[in-house]
Amino acid sequence: MGGFFGAVSRRDAVLDVFFGTDYHSHLGTRRGGMAIFDFDDGFQRQIHDIENTPFRTKFEKDLRDFHGCCGLGCISDSDPQPLLVRSHLGLYAIATVGIINNAEALVENCFTHNTDQFMAMSSGKVNSAELIAALINQKEDLVSGICHAQESIDGSMTILLLTQKGEIIAARDKLGRLPVLVGRNEDGCCVSFESFAYRKLDYQDAYELGPGEVVKVTPWGWETLSPAGTQMKICAFLWTYYGYPNSNYEGVNVEVMRYKNGQLMAQTEEKAGTLPDVDYVAGVPDSGLPHAIGFANQSGKTFARPFVKYTPTWPRSFMPTDQSVRNRVAKMKQIPVPELIEGKKLLFVDDSIVRGTQLRETVEFLYSSGAAEVHMRSACPPIMYGCKYLNFSRSNSDMELLARRVIQELEGDEGQQHLEEYADSATKRGQCLLHAICEKFGFDSLGYQSLDGLLEAIGIDRENICTYCWNGKE
Repeated sequence: MGGFFGAVSRRDAVLDVFFGTDYHSHLGTRRGGMAIFDFDDGFQRQIHDIENTPFRTKFEKDLRDFHGCCGLGCISDSDPQPLLVRSHLGLYAIATVGIINNAEALVENCFTHNTDQFMAMSSGKVNSAELIAALINQKEDLVSGICHAQESIDGSMTILLLTQKGEIIAARDKLGRLPVLVGRNEDGCCVSFESFAYRKLDYQDAYELGPGEVVKVTPWGWETLSPAGTQMKICAFLWTYYGYPNSNYEGVNVEVMRYKNGQLMAQTEEKAGTLPDVDYVAGVPDSGLPHAIGFANQSGKTFARPFVKYTPTWPRSFMPTDQSVRNRVAKMKQIPVPELIEGKKLLFVDDSIVRGTQLRETVEFLYSSGAAEVHMRSACPPIMYGCKYLNFSRSNSDMELLARRVIQELEGDEGQQHLEEYADSATKRGQCLLHAICEKFGFDSLGYQSLDGLLEAIGIDRENICTYCWNGKE
């Protein structure tokens, strides 16, 4: 994934950009960058590796050198950003969030449009932001170039530009899979992925871009340069997993949605008579907690935290690049509360079950700590397809996904023709999937939220929500 924050003000905007970008650190773990523009001294830019040190720590020493009334920052899980680009359209900073599935074809096409070279990374791949800039620069103005880039890519791309005019041009991806919001205070305006980030900086909600919309943001307001499209496919995982609890997207708060989602899950089990008799309901990981609270409140079961995470040294278990190290860190972070585990029957609500990498160790950890029973619930349906629009559940192969792997084990290639049945726990195949995963990981029972239940919890028009990772429908 990735996140972004930009500000244009009648006063120095460096601290707003610094803190606003830092508030997007939950969206990426690899690179962080800032670009500030001053009318007298031009652009100042810095990019740091944040894999083992938080954004805030890396950039604190740079603040003394930054000065200017406008700037943007980016947290990236892929390429170093933001970039400074000089072309016939002027000098500008660019940051992007998204995926370009046809990047190689676009690079080759650029060579036919008088682009002689790209700066290649060690893998030989081209930085996505540089490729987007090359597409923009094929046109005679920035807005036409942005629209051209959006039409050219297969995937999804949100774009922020900071120009020498002291303006930010923000473009939401073509189908609005990620949010772009404008905040406003008495001194200027900001652009953000997360709404809570600017509220904490004393900006107020002002505007939410529509799908594919391009706006110009200045200290005095914002102006639509290219109108929004009519079709939206915002990512449902914003609410389920990676969106921050305090944020709102399309008017729906993340934390409130998660409470409702857990409540609906418990209601479904109560009606079906499948609610197990447990001592405690718990959430895992942190984003599973509100789903679990909703489940506990509805079911009348006591909510508890049978284990807590030790986070001072490793705040995020997926920060190490090596999978074995990530697994070890995740294990070391889990500190049991024996009084809440020994002899107890526990039900855990996870925000999602993607690859199942750490599930077995979690269950073994609980049983070794004395748990009598461990029941697992997923706050979303079985994930059947790796995301091809964002970096969330992106996989080299769909067979990396737990559900697809188990289906292959159960029925071979034939099973891959019946994914819709396997995703529905009311069917025979759906029940087979649940039982097989229970046996594989040692759960006493397993349940998934239905797609209908998840969409009801979000509460906006279902046609406007992307559900590709569950049903493969674009």
